[in-house]
Amino acid sequence: MSEKHQLRQWFCSFSQLALHRSAYRQLLSTSVAMLVLAVPTLTNLPGSKVLAQNVVSQNLEAASFFQQGVMRYHRQDWQGAEYAFREALRLDSKIGMARNYLGTIFLQQNRLDVAVQEFAEAIKINPNSSQAYYNLGLALQRQGQREAAITAYRQSLLIDPTIAAAEYNLGVVLYEQGQIPEAIAAYQQAINLDTHNSNAYFNLAIAQQQQGQIQEAITTYKQLVEQDPDNAVAYSNLGSLMALQGQTSEAIAVYQQAIQHNPKNASAYYNLGVALYNQGNFKTANSAFKRAHHEYNAQGNIAQAEKMQTLMQQMAQILAPKPPQVAQTETPAAPAAALNLFPDNNLQQPNQPEVPQENSQENTQEPQGEPGYVPILVPPQPTSMNSQ
Repeated sequence: MSEKHQLRQWFCSFSQLALHRSAYRQLLSTSVAMLVLAVPTLTNLPGSKVLAQNVVSQNLEAASFFQQGVMRYHRQDWQGAEYAFREALRLDSKIGMARNYLGTIFLQQNRLDVAVQEFAEAIKINPNSSQAYYNLGLALQRQGQREAAITAYRQSLLIDPTIAAAEYNLGVVLYEQGQIPEAIAAYQQAINLDTHNSNAYFNLAIAQQQQGQIQEAITTYKQLVEQDPDNAVAYSNLGSLMALQGQTSEAIAVYQQAIQHNPKNASAYYNLGVALYNQGNFKTANSAFKRAHHEYNAQGNIAQAEKMQTLMQQMAQILAPKPPQVAQTETPAAPAAALNLFPDNNLQQPNQPEVPQENSQENTQEPQGEPGYVPILVPPQPTSMNSQ
């Protein structure tokens, strides 16, 4: 494998979903969610906690340095861990686990080129290391080398088909490549391996929406909100899909559930108001719009608050009593125009606490970072002590 890898920015924006129903032509184009980035976490395999039960080298000094590196790694002493692993490799260049740990450290530090090199060296030492292939796939994906990442993830799964994180990340990169049916299959397999991965449910539902599999997406969103009841985007998309299917009453119930779980969810109040408005329940709809206006103001979302203000003025005209017309033939009033969900073309993203988070494990580290609108990647895994 070449040590020179083309660097490209790892960022993917997603087109809005185009679903065609005349009654709600713009419904999902204004409410479809992008995949949301969760701050990566470092997942430690159980075997990585065992330091002395497995002999990693016949060179006792090399083994001692390796164990020091593992301990410093778990203390997040990256510099000390790197020094210890390099000393272990100086004394015994065949310790593949040390290479994998070094690559993971560099991945944490976003030193992608050297991370790829270390994972490649780990694979040379142990071609059957599923974890090294997995970590290589993650580094390549972050470099934007998607085809190479797909190959690495698939090789990891060929060696160990039970790695849920590899299936999940494979789904992400396949989605990035526009291979939506294959991404759906990968997400479904990831869920089979880990039924608590809320991110996999979320991304699966997005892919199903894009494929026009509306009922399947509704089912997936229902499963998601059971696991992650604070996911405002999931509630919004679920309600929107139900409305698209003509299930207005069910959509209203979903928005009410969203509000129950998060009373400050401005978009849920707005969408609830839209559904009530389209049912002809103008008075209750107006109350929902007023609450949406209040919450948008509280969030500092002035643009949305101003749009709510305009909508409330229109509602006031609808609700105002009409003066009697004397000696004139009454003309039937024109029906009010239907409203679409979300007041503009920009999805209201949830605040970071509402973003689906990875299931944390013991010794999980949570590096800080700015959230962005790109796919979630399951974090790197240091190798267990059972393989080199």
